[in-house]
Amino acid sequence: MNDKSFSPPAKGGPRIGFFGLLGHGNLGNDGSLEAFLAYLAKSYPDAEIDFLCSGPEVVEKRYGLPATRMNWNRDEYSTASSLRSVALKGIGKFVDFFWTASWVRRHDVVVVPGMGVLEGGLPLRWWGFPYSLLLLTAAGRLTGTKVALVSVGANTSGRRMTRRVFTWAARLAYYRSFRDQLSKDAMRATGLGIADDPVYPDLAFSLPIPAVRSATPPGEPTTVGVGVMTYRGTDDDRDRAEEVFDEYVAKMTRFVHWLVDHGHRVRLLTGDHEDELVSAAILADVRENRPDLDPSWVVEDPPKSLDDVMEQMAALDTIVATRFHNVVCALMLSKPTVSIGYAAKNDVLMADMGLAEFCQNIRSLDVDRLIAQYTALESRRDVVGPAMDERNAVNRSRLEDQYDVLSSKVFPRPAETLEGRS
Repeated sequence: MNDKSFSPPAKGGPRIGFFGLLGHGNLGNDGSLEAFLAYLAKSYPDAEIDFLCSGPEVVEKRYGLPATRMNWNRDEYSTASSLRSVALKGIGKFVDFFWTASWVRRHDVVVVPGMGVLEGGLPLRWWGFPYSLLLLTAAGRLTGTKVALVSVGANTSGRRMTRRVFTWAARLAYYRSFRDQLSKDAMRATGLGIADDPVYPDLAFSLPIPAVRSATPPGEPTTVGVGVMTYRGTDDDRDRAEEVFDEYVAKMTRFVHWLVDHGHRVRLLTGDHEDELVSAAILADVRENRPDLDPSWVVEDPPKSLDDVMEQMAALDTIVATRFHNVVCALMLSKPTVSIGYAAKNDVLMADMGLAEFCQNIRSLDVDRLIAQYTALESRRDVVGPAMDERNAVNRSRLEDQYDVLSSKVFPRPAETLEGRS
């Protein structure tokens, strides 16, 4: 049985492809996809849908729709350990253009659904995903297929070639919209003419919201969600990545110790499968150093989707999060939230929700300040919620506006579908 109830549509509708790091373990990316699939199910129920993505096996199992791997070389994202693997990677960069173009030409529209596809902050090489994105938009131009970058994130990469590749890729897209003004400004700084490109909220804001459970009764221990991330710094930290990782885990472990020592239950939250390494390390430390603590006071239950993340968050009182889409989910639920961000996008999102004072940067994480921020936020739990409710309603309305724009300007009318294209 499929993880999601998406039925294969009848043939004859618009041919729509999805591209990105999907089915690869990042729940935020998959959540953005699911938000867009919900729009298509409502507006284009006869669409023929498939994927060019990093995790085709997972995507096919989850949605019951065909998927193709993003790169010709199956080991594209594995470390080259022999002369043969190095040669295959080199050949793959050439073959990937034909691989991508062959897939793109079979569609009316190819969608890149949200995600930080134009971001170069975390460790990233230009010949990896940025190159794949450039091949996609170039193939769209050559074949006449519309490529739409929808509510995507961007920043200004410190590496010149990465920045150039992202700029070329964005320039060749048929449609672009950004998930915040920061992303639009970052691309404008590269010289890209984007004055008319719209800004809409992150696609995840249109996902269904689970019922929010009532807050913990007075006198009972509150439950705090602590979101963690397998953080090893940026490209500039490659030589000390493990040191950065160990420092981060130590700081988050200290914060969890403080929470339980001050009468709070803790649920560890993740946003990517690789984050389970951190949650497991923190949990093991708590078990070892607080042997008398009831195991139910610190728990982890790795989610399988962004829906699972929100279901877990719905029963929490306060949330401290790092992954961008974990922060999005917490804010969608109008939960008092502290952000430990690895990029400015977290700060922009928090400021938009009226929570600018409850942000820290992960590179300079100060546990004492985090404790102070958490304490201050706890005292204002009853105040911040209504303001977030109002902003969430605006975000959902704005995304509906974007879907209307896509229906009128990007997706083809029945007579325009590529019925004869092979």
